[in-house]
Amino acid sequence: MSQLPESYVAYLAGRNEDDQMALRPILLQSSADRKHGVRVVDHAHGLQARIDDTIPFGTVVEDVD
Repeated sequence: MSQLPESYVAYLAGRNEDDQMALRPILLQSSADRKHGVRVVDHAHGLQARIDDTIPFGTVVEDVD
């Protein structure tokens, strides 16, 4: 399993356990390819994360729906 960069570890540290469980798989996927960062969208029903090729690796950008 890929190690998360410090920026991802710090991002997760400020989240509750449910959010961490939702975000970790996408952060791990980003860490595996080390090409792109992650966009997190806060919807009314919860968080959704995806790899975004417009964001540099190691960066998390938050948006609202």
